[in-house]
Amino acid sequence: MRTGPAAGPHIVRLANADAVLRRLRGAGASALTATELVAATGLTRATVIAVCEDLVQRGWAAELEPERSGPARGRPPRTFAFRSDAGVVIGLDMGAHKATALVADLHGTALGSATGAFPEGARGEARIDVVSTTAAAALAAAGTGPDRVLAVGAGLPAPVDREGRIATPRGFWEQFDVGLAARLRERHGWDVLLENDANLAALAEHWRGAARGVDDAAVLLAGERLGAGLIESGRLLRGRSGGAGELAFLNLVDGVAGPHGIAQLAREWGAEEAAASGGLGGLAASDVTAEAVFAAAHDGDPAAARVLARLAGRMARVVAVLSTLLNPELVVLGGAVAGASAALLPGIRAELPSLTDTPAQVQVSELGGDAVALGAVRRALDHVNEHALELVLPGRP
Repeated sequence: MRTGPAAGPHIVRLANADAVLRRLRGAGASALTATELVAATGLTRATVIAVCEDLVQRGWAAELEPERSGPARGRPPRTFAFRSDAGVVIGLDMGAHKATALVADLHGTALGSATGAFPEGARGEARIDVVSTTAAAALAAAGTGPDRVLAVGAGLPAPVDREGRIATPRGFWEQFDVGLAARLRERHGWDVLLENDANLAALAEHWRGAARGVDDAAVLLAGERLGAGLIESGRLLRGRSGGAGELAFLNLVDGVAGPHGIAQLAREWGAEEAAASGGLGGLAASDVTAEAVFAAAHDGDPAAARVLARLAGRMARVVAVLSTLLNPELVVLGGAVAGASAALLPGIRAELPSLTDTPAQVQVSELGGDAVALGAVRRALDHVNEHALELVLPGRP
């Protein structure tokens, strides 16, 4: 029994166009014939042809000359392909010290990138200036201009609610509450989608990283401070106000005592070891960095090896908490320290079974420091895909 008004012709046309556009986009760089589109969508041939011609006129599709493998017989099939060059998207990563911008086409292929450092103590408009300049540099590297941008994803190390607002702008998070979306819209006319950086890293890992094909995963950004992006049943888990992956509750966990990241602890514990043993990797306590600790451990320095053992034990407890609470199949260690974190895997994996009855697999991200910007690209692409038929492409009436 019909419980609402019948769909009008306009709604039907939009649904048909959306079905055809999704099939074309899903084919990637491959073209599809009208016959293949009829089979894939269940629409009539006349409808498919009319929709494709409309998509060509709008700029979303191109009609291609069919390839012939032999003598021409009859009318060649009409063939169409999605135009990945119809516009671009930008993925932004606005961290505490620098901004990264990644420009990609509508298949997600990277076209250009740029990085800009924030001046010491930069706040408000000064941070916006750096982000805007970095985005412009990435567009220049990609050989395109700001008028070609269809959407921008932007990652911040702060909880972001469903409306794209920083939910609790206080303490460390306050420096990121600069009105980024509104200010970039004012300057460039862009649609900017704010998201937590760990959530975007999770999208990136699920799209092109270690969590491909994994429906339940946690991605830990483990640099100076721990933050988690959570994928549950193939969907990003945000929570009511965007705080689902915030790990401040680790302050209450015995043997963890806070969301301190791998880089922070490596530096602090390395300095302690250097002070106690007269040096670490030839460095005095005041000169120890996280990178130096991992390098010294690789070279067999016993003080650095003790630091790595402590780090592995601490991270094993963090992974055990996530495994117990959320039961993910996989936990990915990501962020700028991802490469170095591989040295911790044997210790983490060895200790996990004694800490939880549901130990997750643990891997290190291969995306490294690009994960947040790449996830921001994915977020922007999802927005474009969802609203494609509402958008007017550059150069189209």
